[in-house]
Amino acid sequence: MYQRIADDVKIGQNSKIFEFVNLYGCEIGDNTKIGAFVEIQKKAHIGKNCKISTHSFICEGVVIEDDVFVGHNVSFINDKYPRSTVEGKLQTEADWKVVPTLVKQGASIGTGSTILCGVTIGENAIVGAGSVVTRDVPDNSIVAGVPARFIRKTNILKGVGSECSISRPEVTV
Repeated sequence: MYQRIADDVKIGQNSKIFEFVNLYGCEIGDNTKIGAFVEIQKKAHIGKNCKISTHSFICEGVVIEDDVFVGHNVSFINDKYPRSTVEGKLQTEADWKVVPTLVKQGASIGTGSTILCGVTIGENAIVGAGSVVTRDVPDNSIVAGVPARFIRKTNILKGVGSECSISRPEVTV
């Protein structure tokens, strides 16, 4: 089994960490599952009862609250200018600034999505697969596309945790 889990990582009770992960300086809540080939960087926080699917990248500055689902191959970005300063020069550590991102309780992020820095994904929000999130997603909303755009509100079932039902128009064939 190969796992690279640094000594400064905090892992909650009953959490499951699969093989081939890189975890350093992060905090993972109770009952959370981290899939294979996931990297979670320092100062990232994953809440309780979350699932982070395979091949996902969660960088410094990302906070994921409780009961969140992150699909396969989801990437979070924490830097507005990843290669250069505003003057066009190559960044140094002194130039680099982490821009935080927040994923609120009960949200779901679909496979292959990219979450740019500085956004908040609201409570019980759903991000469709393959989306690029460039701005805040309101609570109880569905967004999808490149860039992600509002599709509709979810119909949250009270008292059922983070589950939701989506009203779909009836289709007749």
